[in-house]
Amino acid sequence: MQFNPDGSLKLSSKTLQQRKDDEDRMRYKKCVLIRKEVVNFSAPKKCVLHLKLSDALIDSRFVETIYNYFKENAAVPSRFIKVNEKEFDIEIGTDFRRCSDCTNLVNKYREFLDGDIIEQKGSCTFSGFRNNFSYEDHFE
Repeated sequence: MQFNPDGSLKLSSKTLQQRKDDEDRMRYKKCVLIRKEVVNFSAPKKCVLHLKLSDALIDSRFVETIYNYFKENAAVPSRFIKVNEKEFDIEIGTDFRRCSDCTNLVNKYREFLDGDIIEQKGSCTFSGFRNNFSYEDHFE
């Protein structure tokens, strides 16, 4: 680890390059920045997805349309909040399927934008689904 003169951590060149690439994508490409935040860590848990559209996206109707489609099929209670023309918040309520429904919604946006989203974990503790399932790990 290296430190700056003011005592803060010095970011690696890889991290600095990733941040520059994300800024360029938000300026010139059609993409969405999604930041996941846990609002309540104790029961009932509640999460918020903060969506920010890039400068290249002019029409924001797809955000609410995809959310409405998601809401019809989701088990988790949710709420859509339009902050302004480029920013939206989606509150994800407490439910057993909270994390899987949230991941499903993010994947719907990813699919619509052909994978061009920037996903930031924020304070979200969900680590994703295990892709390396082994029968021996769970059964004898």
